[in-house]
Amino acid sequence: MHRRARSIEDKTRRSEDLLAAAEALALELGGVRHITLAPVTERAGLHRTGVRRYYASKEELLLELAERGWGRWRDAIKDEVGDRTGLGPRQIATVVAGTLASLPVFCDLLTHVPLSLEGDVDIERARRYKTNSFAAHDEIASTLDRASSMTVEQIEGLLATALMLAAGLWQVSHPTPTLAALYEQVPRWGHVALDFAPKLGFLLEATAVGLAETTAPADAN
Repeated sequence: MHRRARSIEDKTRRSEDLLAAAEALALELGGVRHITLAPVTERAGLHRTGVRRYYASKEELLLELAERGWGRWRDAIKDEVGDRTGLGPRQIATVVAGTLASLPVFCDLLTHVPLSLEGDVDIERARRYKTNSFAAHDEIASTLDRASSMTVEQIEGLLATALMLAAGLWQVSHPTPTLAALYEQVPRWGHVALDFAPKLGFLLEATAVGLAETTAPADAN
């Protein structure tokens, strides 16, 4: 029997249950594009209409999950770096790629956030996402700056590349059932369904090494 949350603690727990259910279903189904609210609320033990007391829409629920992803990535990088210093570009690339690959739903959401999620919620919810994601990004950059021999500008360039690569590579490495069947029929097309983590690591290492050898152009007078 579905029960209505009464206390603030209950409501917080139900909200967390919905996020956990959405993340689990995204992993099981092969991406957030397959998620609908009915199975999420059922997995969380709520009545199918109960989600509206916590999130106004599926987009708001998934944007919350993306915001949590930023916090998880920040914390993962801090844990991975620890108190190390003097890390070279290859080592920094390994940290960035490894921590991102450990958060598959976040990588998936990096595509959907700019395409639809942050544009389909109200302005205050979009503002909160921007505020918290930018804050997490800045903490990540500061953590890597303290630990590495790279400049802040180089690190920020690496992070920008990492976000774009993670978003794009995750999608092509997790084809829809239709495309997966097509790749079985025509194997030479299936090369695009690459192995996500190794490819991300390889490309970020190459990017980091290139950035470390590049000096930012001076501002024009």
